[in-house]
Amino acid sequence: MPSRITTVAINVIDVDLIADFWCAVLDWQRIEEDDDGVSIGPADGTWPTIDLWPVSDKKRDINRLHFDLRADGVTVEQELGRLITLGATRVDVGQPADASWVVLADPEGNEFCLLSRTVQEVG
Repeated sequence: MPSRITTVAINVIDVDLIADFWCAVLDWQRIEEDDDGVSIGPADGTWPTIDLWPVSDKKRDINRLHFDLRADGVTVEQELGRLITLGATRVDVGQPADASWVVLADPEGNEFCLLSRTVQEVG
């Protein structure tokens, strides 16, 4: 049997801030937490989950791994507005001016993308 991704780990300065941000973005919840970090995931217990681990140094360069999101049940424009309201910011990582996706960053600067087609348009 092949391997399966069960957890994505993110190093962050403010674990609570970033846990709350991604829980709101993904409609997830905290599923485990201790003094070392927080795990968030879907309420139904499916995978993958995200583990947030505290570090003391700020992110310095572009992420080598990032999330790609698709709007689900709303337009891309509505989802972009919601993400910005939650604390995401637009960032330029060198994407082309005519890119079909929007590059955003979470409150600590970790990049992620909102793709141009919704889940419904792709499915």
